[in-house]
This record gives sequence, structure tokens and C-alpha cells, in this order.
Amino acid sequence: MISSAIEPARFRQVLGHFATGVTVVTTMDDGEPAGFACQSFAALSLDPPLVLFCPARKSRTWPAIERSGRFAVNVLAEGQHRVSAVFGARGADKFAAVEWEPAPSGSPVLEDALTWVDCAVETVFEGGDHFVVVGRVTALGEASNGRPLLYYRGQYTGAAPVKADVLSWAGPDDWL
Repeated sequence: MISSAIEPARFRQVLGHFATGVTVVTTMDDGEPAGFACQSFAALSLDPPLVLFCPARKSRTWPAIERSGRFAVNVLAEGQHRVSAVFGARGADKFAAVEWEPAPSGSPVLEDALTWVDCAVETVFEGGDHFVVVGRVTALGEASNGRPLLYYRGQYTGAAPVKADVLSWAGPDDWL
């Protein structure tokens, strides 16, 4: 039987068993770079090309993204846990710790990220204590051969290849 009263700590513990990739969502706000570490990122649609991310309502970076209407999602590489920690913490100039270049929108693309996705804000939905931000993809970075940084059960980890024919069962409607 499923309880109607879900304890936040238990919710976090159970969902911690779902590994997520780690990204840094960035923008330019009045000529200054802004960004935050984000695990709630996903591809949404191929046609049109859409992605989504979920900033907390209390996020200090979300208002900057909302004002600019543009953002880049930087997919972090396995060795970039320190970059994630910098962008996941409150503090001074997060961009002092990293090198970056502007994406076509001007949003920062972090050095050594596996790849990046440049977007324009398409739609924003309310989702509890977060927002669900849908972005229209306007440009894509080159794909890297590196491995992604993952977050699993409260700690960073990496991805080891699995020798399995995973897609042998998948039909054209099963994967994005």
C-alpha cells in the first residue's frame, strides 16, 4: 500500500537510486555569467528539438536565465566533480574557477565539458518547489568520447561500459 504522506528524506533516499547525469546550466545576465549545477535535465522532443531542466523556486540563477531567455546546458565529464561542486554551492564568482567560451547565444560553455546544448526558453511550468523549463535547442556542441559524470546515492560516480545488446528489444517508439 502506498502512503499518501511521503517523507522528504525517504523520497530523496529512494530516488537516489536513480543515477542522473550532472550538468551545469549557464546564461549571461547583463554581461555577467551565471550558472548552477543541475541533475534534473532531460531531452524532451526531437521534432521540434526540445530539452528540459528543473531549477528550484529558490534558485538564484533561474531569475537570470528567465531574464535572458537563453541558456546553455554543459554536460560534465567524469572528472569534473569539482566543477559540479563549485556550481552547486552558494558563493562568489563561480566562473573564476573555470575557463569558458560563449555559445552562439552568448551563454557560457565550460571548458572540458563532454558537450553542450544551447537553447532559448520556450515554456515554463510550475512543478511543486521547482519550475519545469522547456528549452528550444538552437545549437549543439561536438560530442566527446569521454564518459559522463553521474550522481548516484548521494555521491559522484562514473559510467562503466556494459557489453549488452540493450537496443535489440527497443522499437522506434521506445527511445528518443
